[in-house]
Amino acid sequence: MTLLKLCWNNLIRRATTFGLLLFLLLSSGSIPAQGTWTPVTQTTLDTAGGVMILLSDGSVLAKTYTGGADGYGNVWMRLTPDSGGSYVNGSWAPIAPMQDTRLYFSSQLLKDGRLYVAGGEYGSGKVSGETYDPLTNTWTPVIPLPPGDTLFDANSAILPDGRILQSLVYAPGVTYSGDVIYDPASNSYTGPIHSHGSPDESAFVKMPDNSILFIDNAYFSANNATERYIPSVNQWVRDADVPDTLWKLGEIGTGMLLPNGQSFFVGASGHTAYYTPSGTVSPGVWSAGPDLPSGLGTPDAPMAMMPNGKILLAAAPIPTTDTSVFLPPTSFYEFDYLTNTYIPVSAPGGGMTINQPCFYFNFLDLPDGTVLISEQGNPQYYVYQPIGSPLLSGKPTISQITHQTCNYTITGTLFNGISEGTSYGDDWQSASNYPVIRLTKGANVFYARTFNWNRTGVQTGALADTAEFTLPPSMPAGTYSLVVTANGIASDPVSFIYTPCPFSVNESTLSQKTDIRVYPNPVEGESTVLFNGDTEGPYRMRLTDVLGRSILEEQGIALPGNNSFQLHAAGIAKGIYLLILEKDNMQNSIKVSIN
Repeated sequence: MTLLKLCWNNLIRRATTFGLLLFLLLSSGSIPAQGTWTPVTQTTLDTAGGVMILLSDGSVLAKTYTGGADGYGNVWMRLTPDSGGSYVNGSWAPIAPMQDTRLYFSSQLLKDGRLYVAGGEYGSGKVSGETYDPLTNTWTPVIPLPPGDTLFDANSAILPDGRILQSLVYAPGVTYSGDVIYDPASNSYTGPIHSHGSPDESAFVKMPDNSILFIDNAYFSANNATERYIPSVNQWVRDADVPDTLWKLGEIGTGMLLPNGQSFFVGASGHTAYYTPSGTVSPGVWSAGPDLPSGLGTPDAPMAMMPNGKILLAAAPIPTTDTSVFLPPTSFYEFDYLTNTYIPVSAPGGGMTINQPCFYFNFLDLPDGTVLISEQGNPQYYVYQPIGSPLLSGKPTISQITHQTCNYTITGTLFNGISEGTSYGDDWQSASNYPVIRLTKGANVFYARTFNWNRTGVQTGALADTAEFTLPPSMPAGTYSLVVTANGIASDPVSFIYTPCPFSVNESTLSQKTDIRVYPNPVEGESTVLFNGDTEGPYRMRLTDVLGRSILEEQGIALPGNNSFQLHAAGIAKGIYLLILEKDNMQNSIKVSIN
């Protein structure tokens, strides 16, 4: 009886706190003004099919349901902001299709700027992954798992050394057999690593010490158990138990690292919880958070940390039966962890709800401080503009920019932000805690392409961060205002004087057929290959030696206008080579010297 009373008092306390606060806000007319939704002007040719990824050049990849024979899709659309840097007025274009179809799968941006995807609850790609290179517009398969193993649902996290913790490996006849590590250098998996429970459906949250926290699936573990992966020892360790059950009928919600170092988890049950880390391998401390309002929960739902420190989240009715887990409609809120309050936000397109379950929606933090939203099955995307100033604690700093032929190195702090940006759960990952560089001159905005970041963590404080970047070939010489952004929070601007690389080529100097340029040439390690795509279509690029033997080959889909990719010369003997471009039944070549 005492326990029942305590539980009842706790329930009344939570309901009363939220209800009283909402009543006071309504009666005083002091509900804070919220942000606004704006539709992206151009709708996509294909309907949204789940996750969105921010590339390190500021453009966005959005998964669709198009392509393949099973209805799950292998086509992505790319959103490029307009010349003024606007995503609302940006344009969509397809990229080369994945080799496999996938739905509810892993995704991480690698330190070299390539995209890694793997597994999936549905589709032909359950047994392995593939990587996308934006420079060549090509997909490369990952060496698959042992026969019979699959990557189901597929949670993941990028580790400090750039490898990927790939979760949810299912072996034949086994429910869950552990996790593996994907190594981009070998393009293969190693493992397994065994957790104590199952991360199926649960969300990974990266902590400031680089450990990975999740809540065990209630179907396989008791007592609301949690655990953390410790990269330095390559092991999962038990952590403290959650005070409330966040699971409901096999579903949970997601989690997010907060600016104060705590983590906030929301549940399909409507309960929430805070986690305070110990800072060591010892267990942290869990405490109850405020219940979601209006009888809502998060059976698979997105959340986004906005630059102002508040969380944008979607919620829907709490599951009731095994056949009524994902219920409409979806409501939207801004959550303020400092006051434990949820403030209703209008739905994109008008009204207060959308008549879809909340798992239909995905968020993505954009470099300009806004949040992009997609709805599965809908070609219309929206951008949410929050109000309020960006957090100073999340503001990157720039200390130095050095010039290295055609590349640059930037040094500063907080290039990886104070959270992973957005979160969903094991079905999607769309973290954006890496540096994105924006350059402005008058009304014109350009984004650099960053790569080789020295960190993948969060809340790194005063530790020195570095990244390399290259500039668009179409960017004219001049003095620019340069900022580095992390999850939409920008540094103070610095003046950047740009002189085009002496080997670079203006678009006007390229023929409208198959002209080709390489810079720098001679090649030392890496060079940029630039060629014209007069029309969209396939191309083949071959590097041959003096005897005509093929040393390296690239194939892809060229887009209208200038195209470029990186020529990696590592492992190729010094000498003179011929780089041959074949496109539109025409051929052109250029001599390349490798030092």
